[in-house]
Amino acid sequence: MKSSDMIRQLCKKKQVTVAELARRLNQTPQNLGKKLNRDTVTLDEMMEIARAVGVTYEQAFVLEDG
Repeated sequence: MKSSDMIRQLCKKKQVTVAELARRLNQTPQNLGKKLNRDTVTLDEMMEIARAVGVTYEQAFVLEDG
């Protein structure tokens, strides 16, 4: 799943519009929309998005041997 799809799903589950999320991130809705359309959201931005909607963001590679 693309990062942009995850963000849109998160917004839907948390009942936050993408425009409202952009405002919480001190971005314009147009800027965030372009990032989502291009799927160019960075790891730091993913963590900011998580904080903005009150969730935890985790990213990890898990190998078979732990």
